[in-house]
Amino acid sequence: MRVTLLAAITAMVVFGVLAAVALLPLRGIEAVASRVWRGDFGARVGLSPVADRDMKRIGTTFNLLLDGLVADRARMRALATAVIDAGDRERASVARELHDSTAQQLAALVLHLSAAARDCTDPVLAGRLDAMREQAKETLEEVRLLSHTVHPRVLDDLGLAAALKKLGREVGDVSGIEIDVTSTTAAHRVPATAAAVLYRIAQAAVHNVVKHAQARHVDLRLTAGDTDAVLEVIDDGRGFDVADAERRRPGMGLFTMRERVVLAGGRFDVQSVPGAGTRITAAVPLTDRLNDNNMGVSK
Repeated sequence: MRVTLLAAITAMVVFGVLAAVALLPLRGIEAVASRVWRGDFGARVGLSPVADRDMKRIGTTFNLLLDGLVADRARMRALATAVIDAGDRERASVARELHDSTAQQLAALVLHLSAAARDCTDPVLAGRLDAMREQAKETLEEVRLLSHTVHPRVLDDLGLAAALKKLGREVGDVSGIEIDVTSTTAAHRVPATAAAVLYRIAQAAVHNVVKHAQARHVDLRLTAGDTDAVLEVIDDGRGFDVADAERRRPGMGLFTMRERVVLAGGRFDVQSVPGAGTRITAAVPLTDRLNDNNMGVSK
């Protein structure tokens, strides 16, 4: 009886060990799937000495599917980068036209109206010319502001850090909010695509602060490591519930900011607590060629 029981126990142990060994390739595939789900698209199923022919075929097929997925994502990102670059080039062209042509013509009109008002001997007509000159001056300032809003020339001439400082200074002067801008990047270290994306994020975030946050102070922080340029926008405003805001008020621009960063192969994160301010973080690759493993979104 004892021999029979011992044999049964031994058989069960041996069966359990064999079953565990047989399941190792399947667990390997499961582990790879988990890594891919977390964003590691470089994970692949390795060769297992205990896998049978069918399991090896499943692993090979899984790897082929992952290779196709990575290739498709690379093509999508290349297209997204081309779209972003084309949009920025078009905005830059419109901004140059507004600044170099429309604004110059308005400036000439202001001078002509000033001269006409000065030389006019009819007080009524001179008053009308003065009023026209003031309207032309206001229109000129609006065109210059629109040109800068569409695409700031300082972004091309002096780089992202200088453009952020100009943005902070101008918005601070208008809104009365104290905006501090700090940067550890060289003037032109951030490539054009990444610079354009991060500037748009800063622009949208700062205007959201002015419109919604009731903040007194904002920090704009730009840093660059070996692979990414990171922008942080931190305010001491009233904060908000991120999930609720994205569900009920998509017009705040969080979705647009997130999509812009993701299309550039970056990461976007929003942290906010009602009554405790908001922190927006955007990280974009420094290289023009987007790294597939860097794409991700967090809340």
